[in-house]
Amino acid sequence: MKHLFPITLIFYCSISHAQFDEIVTSQESYGREKIAALTVGVLQGGGSLIGADLEILAGDRLGLQLGGGLVGLGAAVNLHLDDGYQSSFISLTYWNQGFRETYVQSLIGPTYVYRGKKWFTAQIGLGFQTRESAREEVADLNLPSVQLLYSLGAYFTLD
Repeated sequence: MKHLFPITLIFYCSISHAQFDEIVTSQESYGREKIAALTVGVLQGGGSLIGADLEILAGDRLGLQLGGGLVGLGAAVNLHLDDGYQSSFISLTYWNQGFRETYVQSLIGPTYVYRGKKWFTAQIGLGFQTRESAREEVADLNLPSVQLLYSLGAYFTLD
């Protein structure tokens, strides 16, 4: 029975602290509008080995995205399933893999992008090949005309 008071006190303090953090966080973000989202990760930026995408909202749920990275670039039009950057979305995506001597192919297609509430993002979809390199080593790969598009990364909203 004598341990009940300290346990209750610790429990009460932890709940009070959590509620205080929530109030402070909401007050800090109040009045600040998020202007963009930056995503960094593997196969981001048009299927680059390591890349980044920058998205700006053109409306409550419509986003425009440009990206690039290690040997690739991309663009997309995104339809968010909820208001704001922190929601998942359906995307019409363009991936350009490689430049000049390293060019391999260009793909366009629909993808679904999952965004967690804090930072995690994952993308999966289908890409239809629009162009392929004429180089012999690329032609020998016999790349399929429809390919799986996927990526993993972290996103950050920008004030």
